[in-house]
Amino acid sequence: MASAGKTTRSRVPASATSPTLAADRVNYVSVGAEDAGQRLDNFLMRLAKGVPKSHIYRIVRSGEVRVNKARAGVDQRIAAGDELRIPPLRIAQRAAPAAVPRPITLPILFEDEHLLVVDKPAGLAAHGGSGIAFGLIEQLRAARSQQPFLELAHRLDRETSGVLLLAKSRRALVRLHAALRDGEIDKRYLVLVAGEWRNDRQHVKLALHKVVTAAGERRVNVDDEGQAAHTVFNRVERLGRFTLLEAELRTGRTHQIRVHLAHLGFPILGDDKYGDFELNKRAARGELGARFDRMFLHAGRVQFAHPVSGETLAIEAPLPAACEDLLDVLRARSDAG
Repeated sequence: MASAGKTTRSRVPASATSPTLAADRVNYVSVGAEDAGQRLDNFLMRLAKGVPKSHIYRIVRSGEVRVNKARAGVDQRIAAGDELRIPPLRIAQRAAPAAVPRPITLPILFEDEHLLVVDKPAGLAAHGGSGIAFGLIEQLRAARSQQPFLELAHRLDRETSGVLLLAKSRRALVRLHAALRDGEIDKRYLVLVAGEWRNDRQHVKLALHKVVTAAGERRVNVDDEGQAAHTVFNRVERLGRFTLLEAELRTGRTHQIRVHLAHLGFPILGDDKYGDFELNKRAARGELGARFDRMFLHAGRVQFAHPVSGETLAIEAPLPAACEDLLDVLRARSDAG
């Protein structure tokens, strides 16, 4: 606990990459503007990585953590200028990581002091986890080591390419999350499906439920007991036995576009989880006229109000060359037929 007469006063940002709290004395931390609005427990856990969550909750509930000299709850929102009293925290020493993220350079679609928008390639996970040591966010942080704050505002599946939003300030992140929850961000995807889609515009409202298979694989099924999910599909182009669609996300459920289309009998070309596996193999061998070995799902356009300025932004990512090449071949075949 506290050591009488020993204190240290410091300004420690929540985005610090390593804990800087003293283990042998009481710490006094001033909250900066970038950390304002966070829950107290989240701020402490980020500041003192390695300290068990249960211990964080215990010291808050016991009154050892004070905000402006007063007791506080774990769910209290901190504000810029708040003074936090934090008792000594002993952080277990961690073994050195076996590997470090490799810096990555990606096409930048938009950037200012609050936002970074990049064009994510297919095959790159948005973040590490589930057997992936490092993803896009870890590699971008490695490339921008002087950037004090960088967080994903949303995610794209590993095999999905296109527009990905990142926040460079906590204020931007909080407001982007709110806009996503409220359906204020218009996200459009281009997707190539097997089958002849009939309707020019079709609303699909099918609830989705997450399940984990016996093998530990995460999957999503259409299930009336699941979460409401709404996708609008606009037919862009008929291409023989395939159809190019634009998908509008009205909700943002896991694998939403993929599962809705598969359930309707229009699997996405190259989808290795819900698609037509035999067709995928044929496409990868080049039997459709061009070798295609990825999923044809591309986040092509995002429109939203800038989280700080309020300016309307419409950001587009060009269709990758592999997708364009396949469409050219299918168009030629369709015209010839």
